[in-house]
Amino acid sequence: MEPSPLTQDTRPEIFQPKIISLYETLFKEDDEEVELSAGFWQEFFLHRPDPTGLQRILNSATPDEMLHQQAHSQALFSQAILRVKQARAPADEIALETLTVFLDAALTKKYTNPSSDIIAVLTGLNDADKVMTEFVATLDTAIRGGRDNCDDSTQVLPALYLLGLLTNYNKFEFQNPYRLRLDDFVNDAIIQDMVACFGNTCTKLRDAYVAVQDDMPEGWSLGSTLSYIGLGALAPSSRPTTPVPAPEDAKSLFAALPGPDIGVLLSTYDFANANKVFCFNLVKSAPADKSEPSPLSAYLSLTSYMFQHAHRSTRAALYTYLSLFVLQILVEDRELAKRLCSDESKLSVRLCRQRQPYLPAVRGDRVPAAVILDMMSDAISHNLRRRLDVDFYILCLGVLLRLLSHLSRTKTRITYHWSELWRTLLSFVRFLTTYESDIKSNYKSNGMINILVNLLAFALSSGENFLPDPASYDDLFYKLVESGDTLIKFRDTFGLSGQSDSMQTLINVSSHYQSLLESNGTARSKHLSPQEVSAVIKQGYETLSIDASEGLDRWEKFREADFKSLLKKIARAAVEDAKALNDDN
Repeated sequence: MEPSPLTQDTRPEIFQPKIISLYETLFKEDDEEVELSAGFWQEFFLHRPDPTGLQRILNSATPDEMLHQQAHSQALFSQAILRVKQARAPADEIALETLTVFLDAALTKKYTNPSSDIIAVLTGLNDADKVMTEFVATLDTAIRGGRDNCDDSTQVLPALYLLGLLTNYNKFEFQNPYRLRLDDFVNDAIIQDMVACFGNTCTKLRDAYVAVQDDMPEGWSLGSTLSYIGLGALAPSSRPTTPVPAPEDAKSLFAALPGPDIGVLLSTYDFANANKVFCFNLVKSAPADKSEPSPLSAYLSLTSYMFQHAHRSTRAALYTYLSLFVLQILVEDRELAKRLCSDESKLSVRLCRQRQPYLPAVRGDRVPAAVILDMMSDAISHNLRRRLDVDFYILCLGVLLRLLSHLSRTKTRITYHWSELWRTLLSFVRFLTTYESDIKSNYKSNGMINILVNLLAFALSSGENFLPDPASYDDLFYKLVESGDTLIKFRDTFGLSGQSDSMQTLINVSSHYQSLLESNGTARSKHLSPQEVSAVIKQGYETLSIDASEGLDRWEKFREADFKSLLKKIARAAVEDAKALNDDN
């Protein structure tokens, strides 16, 4: 029997997806030019992308190799733009996903001449204006009129993430076209998808903190407390408790948080800063499922956890600043602030309770403004360090000043444990006095101290406009009397005599009541009853003159340019987190 003329090819040891071979052809290492025909590109944008494979190939190329292969990278860029412009599925979606990976890898390489080299890789110098203009216009058209077919947050997140990175690319060096597009973006359906995605991402990120240490108030039972101090064997076994990691393990776990998804906060900030429609959707959006938190509730919850752990890493601190920027933008807008204080906006927010001191646990719904007051109080209490992060405290105090100013001007009274806020602020005064040499070494500390003193003086002079009842106002006066010696030492330590009318107002009120107590023979009493306190305070009102200067609640509107250096650092952190997400996927 004659042998068959048919021969069998050797079976390959590893099957490789076709798209990987197309990537390899596109970024071939040898000098031989490879013809990239129309058929090549048609096939390229029909195959499902392999982000990990493309990332691996691009990462292995040095900056010089990218420049050497610029004809092919330019072709990829222009062909992908063409597919997005044609808006035919699935090629347009494949092109967008490919562009995401390609731009992330190509733009983050350390070129010798970054600006000109990146232009060479993407478009070539001669066609740069034409191609980049078309790129921006094509993306804008895709965003405005694209198919709204995102079923869940996992589909929205990459686009929202990429938008944040593009919007921040050299945003202070030239007029970034993406930033300009955010101003007039009014597609409600897409904005609602973005807000929902942001809320779901916040919940996921918050849950990572809870996974390290479950901090539900009811969780602090006898069993969990015994477990926390190493006596878990004595704990009752009637209900399971979440294991508490050893302190050192918890530190490292917390230091790695928030996860890389937090980079989506960058695009959220850019939208909030540029687009009021986005802000209103963030504040008013309800969850699709009533058992889930609203996007605003999820955002506030995550931020409270970030506040308690902001000191653990530079990266965590950077994202905390970004969250503070968003809060400041929200509370300084009159209409948004009104909504944050309205009973119609009440919501339930799980606030972080992973570190003492704890604020009172409040069950049920509250107006968002009350939640934000708690968050600022917690932020001030949990980040006290000798090398104080002065920028962080300036932002926190600024949010408080804006909120109290709105409440006073509109005579809005919200249910809140005000005594806890005064206690926090006066404890901060004591801390600053104790560590004055460390604080003074920061040139921005004077600005922080001025805001703190003005905030206390404003509450003292205008509290009757927003505190719910006379007893709450009395409590503020009494806490100032209790802190009289500290206030005088604080004034002398930071040289505020004759320089601060607000400081003198605080001292005068404290001295007035101290004299009154001494005349009544109760100066050293530590156990005044509530009735006695009220009687002394009311008696003091008759002879008290508060000479508060005008404009204690004056503040300047958020200006991005004031935080240029900080925002550049945040953008770099977001780029690194985008890389981590790509690696994970």
